[in-house]
Amino acid sequence: MANQGAKKRKEENSRHMKNLLRFIIACNVIYLLVRAGIFHSTFKWKHWVGFMLTFFAYIIPYQHLALMAKPTYSDDGDLLDGGFDMSTGGVCGYLHDVIYITGFVQLTSIISEKFWYIYLVIPAYATFRLFDFLKGFLSSHGSEEAEEDEKSRKKREKMEKRASRARFVKTRTR
Repeated sequence: MANQGAKKRKEENSRHMKNLLRFIIACNVIYLLVRAGIFHSTFKWKHWVGFMLTFFAYIIPYQHLALMAKPTYSDDGDLLDGGFDMSTGGVCGYLHDVIYITGFVQLTSIISEKFWYIYLVIPAYATFRLFDFLKGFLSSHGSEEAEEDEKSRKKREKMEKRASRARFVKTRTR
């Protein structure tokens, strides 16, 4: 029964990574069949460049996710950790977003080349998050305390007063 959680996470990660790989392969095959096969007369060198861009935009996040999902084993071969939980947010979520946006851009660029502009969402969001982080980091913490309104101040004082009171424990007498 030991390490059931680690075994379960290892299986979930393995299944998740296989599904991501299927998604990547399906997007690439559909793009090449439709864009290079059916619309071969309009398939130019810039489409090959776009295909290579999406190929690397798939591979780099996928390899990083594969490293995160890799389980850890002890020296005797026992499973110690099943890998990172792929359902969490943070960097893992951002890497998934890059893969899914790449799939969307690649498949919709078959219809119109203007869909390549959707790729600008990724650096725009990264800039937004960086600006938000820097704004929170550089702001003074003293100004936040000055903005406390009357209602929250009274509530805080009431909670402090309640916490400072002596507590009596009721015991049962027989």
